[in-house]
Amino acid sequence: MEVRFELNGRTVTLETDRRRTLLDLLREDLDLTGTKYGCGEGQCGACTVLIEGRPERACLTPVSQLGGKRVATIEGLAEGERLHPVQRAFIEEGAMQCGYCVPGMIMATAALLEAKPSPTREEINEALSGHLCRCCNYLRILAAVERAARMSRGDTEAAP
Repeated sequence: MEVRFELNGRTVTLETDRRRTLLDLLREDLDLTGTKYGCGEGQCGACTVLIEGRPERACLTPVSQLGGKRVATIEGLAEGERLHPVQRAFIEEGAMQCGYCVPGMIMATAALLEAKPSPTREEINEALSGHLCRCCNYLRILAAVERAARMSRGDTEAAP
């Protein structure tokens, strides 16, 4: 089948098998390896991308559902050399560790902050539920999300 969708602000048109997943397409055909393969069952969150601004698991998204939709991956967040506030906050708070879960968590956080610029700790926990960090770096990840919220609101200090 032919699939056409917007990926990180650019129109993409490809011929592929309709049963393939978005994750396979991103990693194997488009060389966008920032979206990670974790469990392949939608349970860990490592493959989270934004589809129409909502966090979705790329490992569960069939290519056949992409027609005409907007898809954003971790590679599409930064503007040139300028990192997105969520990316900067994760670095500044030391929330990276092994980095495997980070792209999915960053994408979920970007969607959360777009919808709720001042989320509560409970709302952050809810938005990141289902995202697993095998390094158990959750406290730094929470601090990074809170810092990103402050940065996104224009608090230049962004200190706790």
